[in-house]
Amino acid sequence: MTEFSWPVRVYYEDTDAGGVVYYANYLKYLERARTEFLRKLGIEQDELEKKENIIFAVRSMTIDYLKPAFFNELLHVSAAVSELRKASVCFHQVISNHRKEALCKAQVKIACINSKNLKPEPIPEFITKEFGNDA
Repeated sequence: MTEFSWPVRVYYEDTDAGGVVYYANYLKYLERARTEFLRKLGIEQDELEKKENIIFAVRSMTIDYLKPAFFNELLHVSAAVSELRKASVCFHQVISNHRKEALCKAQVKIACINSKNLKPEPIPEFITKEFGNDA
């Protein structure tokens, strides 16, 4: 599948006293890219919850921190569907700098959840079709 990329600027609030991005902020960058990936496909998560009672929740994540990112850098955060299952989707994500050096790599498993009972639910077909059509 095609890889989606989203630019993220590192703000001062994202860094520690040495100007290095605090490790937990990488998770925010990954989340933003997944959200924008869905938006590009025409899937707004707030509308999905209102109309279909569906929410997406991180089920698990494997992350490798390879190199640091610094204050004011422009990063690129990619998101690509690596596995699609009945009630979950896995994303392969990479955060890279302007030199295209990988700073962080992650595998993120997202569960499709019914917002009323918080139990797993099959991903609606209109979404799985979009994943199959690439971003």
